[in-house]
Amino acid sequence: MSGLALGSIALGLTMALLILRVHVGITMLVGGAACFWAANDGDLSSLLFTLNDLVYSRFSNYDLAVIPLFVLMGQFATHGGLSRAIFRCASAFIGHWKGGMGLSAIGACAGFGAICGSSLATAATMSHVALPELRRHNYSGRLATATVAAGGTLGILIPPSVPLIIYAVLTQESIAKLFIAAVMPGVIAIVGYMLVLRIMVARDESQATVSPKASLAERGKALLGVSPMIGVFLVVIVGIYGGWANPTEAASIGAAACGLLAVAQGGLRWQGIRTCLLGTAETSAMIFLVLIGADLLNSGLALTQMPGELADWVINSGLSPMLVLILILGLYLLLGCVMDSLAMILLTIPIFYPMIMGLDYFGLSATDKSIWFGILALMVVEIGLIHPPLGMNLFIVQRAAGDVPYGETARGIVPFLCSDLLRIALLVAFPPLTLWLLSF
Repeated sequence: MSGLALGSIALGLTMALLILRVHVGITMLVGGAACFWAANDGDLSSLLFTLNDLVYSRFSNYDLAVIPLFVLMGQFATHGGLSRAIFRCASAFIGHWKGGMGLSAIGACAGFGAICGSSLATAATMSHVALPELRRHNYSGRLATATVAAGGTLGILIPPSVPLIIYAVLTQESIAKLFIAAVMPGVIAIVGYMLVLRIMVARDESQATVSPKASLAERGKALLGVSPMIGVFLVVIVGIYGGWANPTEAASIGAAACGLLAVAQGGLRWQGIRTCLLGTAETSAMIFLVLIGADLLNSGLALTQMPGELADWVINSGLSPMLVLILILGLYLLLGCVMDSLAMILLTIPIFYPMIMGLDYFGLSATDKSIWFGILALMVVEIGLIHPPLGMNLFIVQRAAGDVPYGETARGIVPFLCSDLLRIALLVAFPPLTLWLLSF
């Protein structure tokens, strides 16, 4: 049996287990083990040796320490009540605009995502903060839930972002450069969502009542309330890119600062701190299990030489590089219907990355091409969070709303999905929009 056929069978087994709702880390371990078993005629000694070596080499990687630190930073932000201060600040400045409360929710999601790094946590937290205010201002259930669900996706696009860290680890790319490259696409996403909301509100003047304009004193107080969080974001991002601190050191500073802010401003107490530490341990353990499973699967696929053979076939197929990229992004959209974002990144990057790196795109250097593709992959993965039928953000927000059917939320998200697709098309056609901040 050829390596391509063997690798395809292993991937098929992995996908079948995912469809059966088996944990993604276990499915990858099974798929990788199947590769080793088949390639070595049933001899498991090579599998056990490789698994032992993979676990040590992965967990001894210093770069991975940044993951639990950023997760802890997000836990403090989620459980410390920092989201309310961000939402109050946004509504104080733009709440009096037409559709201002929805715009405030999107802005607050972006701000919270800048210190949280998780879309699911952003959607869950902002649901409890923003949904009551949106409903009080006469937003329909469809528009209110769709706005918060879409805004929640900014949690993994606005740095720091755990999926971007995973991508950097898999591709040996710079975390700092990926974080900086994600800023402009994040800004475009915010503007796109806000334009969609304004259009939706303009089409139905009966909803989205306007709040009174906040006074200068109220705005100053609201801005003062979030200034420490702005400082944390600047220290983390500017510190990493400016070379003052490596990602792990910056994440340590950010986690400690968010913890102190949560205690001082949000009233976080010992029980809350225990909850944050336990949540960090559980999330980090889940991520590391998935990483080990992905390492074993990737090693098994490498043993079959399937990724290399597939990349060579694509490169020599005569297909245009842009068509290959569009097909890959389209496949991500389909996978987003049945898989979570972390699973998509870990399962597909080792297969798709060699294809992209072997093709020419606008004369980009290898580093620029790697960063550009990473941001594109992240954005398409982000769409999976609000893409029916799975769309985890849709389920989270709809469950928080309680009285809004899932179908209503799914229909309300369609205009935001159109904005996402337009943004991806724009960044595919114009890579400098992603890369220009790296020139400074």
